[in-house]
Amino acid sequence: MRLLAREAVRSFRRTPVLSALSVAAIAFSLFTTGLYGLVSLNFRQALEGLAERVEVVAFLLRGTPAESITLAAQDVAAFPEVLSVDFVSEDAALERARNELVEFREAYEELQVNPLPASLEISLKPEFRSAENARAVADRLAGFPFVDDVRYGREWVERLDHLRSLARAVQLIIGLAFAVVAIAIIGVTIRISVFQRAKEIAIMRLVGATNGFIRGPFVLEGGLKGVVGGVVALIFCRVAYGVFRASLGEQLPDLRFFETGDMMLIVLFGTLIGLFGSLVSVGRHLRQV
Repeated sequence: MRLLAREAVRSFRRTPVLSALSVAAIAFSLFTTGLYGLVSLNFRQALEGLAERVEVVAFLLRGTPAESITLAAQDVAAFPEVLSVDFVSEDAALERARNELVEFREAYEELQVNPLPASLEISLKPEFRSAENARAVADRLAGFPFVDDVRYGREWVERLDHLRSLARAVQLIIGLAFAVVAIAIIGVTIRISVFQRAKEIAIMRLVGATNGFIRGPFVLEGGLKGVVGGVVALIFCRVAYGVFRASLGEQLPDLRFFETGDMMLIVLFGTLIGLFGSLVSVGRHLRQV
């Protein structure tokens, strides 16, 4: 293993220009992939922010005893999909309407009787914020005898589900496309390196070196280039993120960068495609000679 590492490092020193071009190609491929990942990350965060607004509201019949409401709230809180249950009294509902619906404030001020019912507002756990789960909770709430109506914004939640499914599909397709392009670019650069050392490979075969021994330094070299390219790509992504945040930070204050785990995955991805591209290129050359 030490010999393979020494040969891989020596290859960097022998062909600095070609090695730099290889690292640059890997870095550019991972940089474009990283930018797409940043867009996907923040778009997914925006969708999750919208999903936090998914809630089920049960409007209660007037005159419902407080004891019944308390027991019902405890029962609903025990639902596996439910994160929290808040009781909103009739007076609280009217006060909220006065504060939020400014255009109707005068009309609410002149009311002699409060027309708004009390309600239970149910927030769902993150993994259950979908139309199917919201509908299931709404159906169970409708079974309570003192529940007059249940609303959960069915059309809006269904559109949100559709948007999330579409986003996942697009992310998968484009992500795979970027990965294929990155592997192709890395394979080409490693292929050039293999052709440059074709005579060395031929001599190694003449003296009895196995394909595995010949392939080892190239594969390790590809992995090292993938690591360096991944780190460089992360630096470029950070710079691009800083520029974008500086220019649009006020309009998009919740922008996020990759967490430590995400950055490690990018470097690991660069390493893997470097190894794979080298393995394929060297293997193809050995089969042809």
